[in-house]
Amino acid sequence: MMEAIILAGGFGTRLSSVNPLLPKPMALICARPFLEILMSSLAQKGFTRIILSLGYKAEIILSHFGRNYAGMDVDYVVEDTPLGTGGAIRLAMTKTISDHVYIFNGDTFLDLDIAPLEIEWREHRKSIIVGCMIENVERYGKILFEKNRVVNFIEKGVSGPGVINAGCYILNRDQLINFELHKKFSFESDYLPEAISQVGFNLFIASGFFIDIGIPEDFLRAQILLKNY
Repeated sequence: MMEAIILAGGFGTRLSSVNPLLPKPMALICARPFLEILMSSLAQKGFTRIILSLGYKAEIILSHFGRNYAGMDVDYVVEDTPLGTGGAIRLAMTKTISDHVYIFNGDTFLDLDIAPLEIEWREHRKSIIVGCMIENVERYGKILFEKNRVVNFIEKGVSGPGVINAGCYILNRDQLINFELHKKFSFESDYLPEAISQVGFNLFIASGFFIDIGIPEDFLRAQILLKNY
């Protein structure tokens, strides 16, 4: 079974000019909610179970997808108060069944070939960060790596080409249990820097395109790139 957690609890402040009423993952791309496009893509890749981590206007997403979508079982966790990306993942992990789980952001799309990624996991059983090579990393920061091992992260602001964190991970289902973290924490800022030295993360560089609909100009670009999804 392939199982994924989708972080879909964001407010979407940067998108308020083009998406004032809906939670960010439900922003319309080619007349479809973005989350529909993302989940349909995962169904086509062989996922059979999705856990949606919700917060802002959760009821809109709950009523739209119900308990089954595109042949996948759908479960939910809803934050009473914001938990940060790390707290949201840790809460959603309580609903997982598989020994490993994929994590996706509910506002980014990565054209990802799952088969070699799943092979990588099964061969090494080591947590994976999925990266993407882009021409200018300035607004994302970049990953530093040796061979296929993540060694550090460079913060936003440095321009030039590089590999960015594409917001997709494979984690062991008990990955966060042994880390002493607050109830609310950032997976990217609070957890990953410590975890890459204590647990270790491999890097898988995806060859497909990456787009972040939380940025207004990319939201408009997505109307073209995702029209056939």
